[in-house]
Amino acid sequence: MPVNCRDIFNLIEKLAPSSLAEGWDNTGLQVGDPHAEIEMVMLTLDVNLDVVKEAKAKGAGLIISHHPLLLEPLKSLRLDKPGGRLVEYIIKNGITVYAAHTNLDVATGGVNSVLAEKLGLNDTTVLKPAGREQYIKLVVFVPAGHVENVHQAISEAGAGWIGNYSHCAFRTHGTGTFLPLAGTKPYIGKQGKLEMVEEVRLETIVPTTGLDTVIQAMFRAHPYEEVAYDLYLLENPGPVYGLGRVGGLARPVPFYEFAQTVKKVLGLPAVRLGGKPESKVKKIAVCGGAGAKLWPAALRAGADTFVTGDIKHHDAQEILSAGLNFIDAGHYGTESVVLPALKEFLEKHCRSSELNVKVVLSETNTNPFTCY
Repeated sequence: MPVNCRDIFNLIEKLAPSSLAEGWDNTGLQVGDPHAEIEMVMLTLDVNLDVVKEAKAKGAGLIISHHPLLLEPLKSLRLDKPGGRLVEYIIKNGITVYAAHTNLDVATGGVNSVLAEKLGLNDTTVLKPAGREQYIKLVVFVPAGHVENVHQAISEAGAGWIGNYSHCAFRTHGTGTFLPLAGTKPYIGKQGKLEMVEEVRLETIVPTTGLDTVIQAMFRAHPYEEVAYDLYLLENPGPVYGLGRVGGLARPVPFYEFAQTVKKVLGLPAVRLGGKPESKVKKIAVCGGAGAKLWPAALRAGADTFVTGDIKHHDAQEILSAGLNFIDAGHYGTESVVLPALKEFLEKHCRSSELNVKVVLSETNTNPFTCY
């Protein structure tokens, strides 16, 4: 049974809420129908004509990219220009394009989290904090026989996550009262009769960025026609989100040995680097994409080596002058690692949400650079 594109968007929002995106960014739906019915999703770093043709050949009705197809406001859409022809081809073939960009960069489980994990960094923290997640306490009153269903539904939608623990909640038993009036269709009781029902007060926490998804899941799982629930804004400091990560290796290694690890892990034929070959590497800062300007933050964090992409000549000179090693693994190389992780995330949550859709990785290499 086909899946609505909006259902997939909601899953992406669960991992990387659009509210985390930079103000200049253009995340979310780029082209197409948000309500289109699809059977396959294809993931890619960039959207070009070859990628879209691949999607058409495979039957993928939805393309999810990291880099937005439409980053700058359109001033024209000319079909005699490459950009216009690309959009025309997308529309004519009924394909929908969605982008998760800077929101996926900063999110836990996004580009930088995955990059740090792939390089073997331990005890990671955010390199450049952008803010903290804020929490809402959700309290919902559930008839005793339906607590497990509601709890499971809201937990799978993102409620009750505290650190590395999921499904966190508290239950209090009590008695609920209500009087169904004319026009109601009560799940329990009859119109015009005051009912007293054994209910459970189920309370948990929800990140504000995922509240709508959790509330909708609660409505779907709850048996009542009118669901009684409360929302309380919490002052508890939530997890920090932001660009880059910094962490340590299990043991110090020579700089060039670590550079070889970066090449191998990221599947690259070569990397650009600067630093003393014999220097020991222990604490690493990373930033996927064009993160060269974050090198001062890496230095302040105590890193001895900085891994990113798109380092310019003068930036490289400044980094070395400050005594910091660097490895430029390219924009594509430091970001493409997120695609398999995103595939795994979508497949897991599609299964739990009973969404019958296939998720595939694009086989089109959109890296514009070739090592010769």
